[in-house]
Amino acid sequence: MYHRIWNNATYFRYFFFILLFISIILNLCIFENHENYFIFYILCSIFLGIGFYQSPFWVIFLLTFLVVSCRFFFIKDQSLTMSTFITYLLTYLLISLISVGLMSRVQRVLEDNLALTKVLSNALDSRDSYTMNHSKNVAKYAMEIAMEMNLPSSLCDVIHIGGLLHDIGKIGIPECLLTKPGKLTEEEYELIKTHPIKGYEIIKHVKQYKNNGILDIVLHHHERFDGKGYPNGLKGEEIPLVARIVAVADSFDAMSSKRVYRKELQLDQILEEIKCNKGKQFDPLVVDAFLSLIEDKDNPFKNRRN
Repeated sequence: MYHRIWNNATYFRYFFFILLFISIILNLCIFENHENYFIFYILCSIFLGIGFYQSPFWVIFLLTFLVVSCRFFFIKDQSLTMSTFITYLLTYLLISLISVGLMSRVQRVLEDNLALTKVLSNALDSRDSYTMNHSKNVAKYAMEIAMEMNLPSSLCDVIHIGGLLHDIGKIGIPECLLTKPGKLTEEEYELIKTHPIKGYEIIKHVKQYKNNGILDIVLHHHERFDGKGYPNGLKGEEIPLVARIVAVADSFDAMSSKRVYRKELQLDQILEEIKCNKGKQFDPLVVDAFLSLIEDKDNPFKNRRN
């Protein structure tokens, strides 16, 4: 939720206008001429800077002028003069511009974090030409499923990032196994199955990924609803919902992609496989949301490979 709020300045624009309205009402109707309520106008300037950080300077100046005018005229004080008004204007404008700078920096950090996530997923996908764009596709499909399930937008963001990183542990798997054309030996398959744990170990120290579900996606996207998956053999709702969603998206993209050991499957074959594994490998609710998307004429799964 934190990420979603700071990534959408619209919330702060609403806060600005609501707080300005409350400040005026307090001064006019409830606490008339009460000087201690100037703090509300300072908060208005802070929200102004955060909410309108992308706006041109003249917009910020005009809105600051509005705030100062309300502060000047609704809090009566015999000592107020034009020089006082100008002092207020410069002070509040400085507060707004400082907030603009802080919000701009927050946005750069968020954008840099997402860019780093995409670089990591691209680095993984580039190891195997047959799985190029796999992580990007899984992230897109998983987020579409989450939106179909009416999950909160903040959770959709988590699912998107988790989808990009879900296979990051394969960086620790020898490339010869990832691109092997023949059937894997039992020992080789067991090594492949360690990639969720390897991925978890790689990113578990990243503060941004803790306690929001991204680590759950990386660690549990190969768990099965019937408890026969790996690495922990979790069953049913023991598996985090975000991981259950990514599991369906991951399987869909894997089956619809050409691999070194087989051709891509036709859509009818893929749907039949997913339906057959409903309640076995996959969460029935997630499968239902996925199938609902497939039936939509504008579904995002038609053009599967970008």
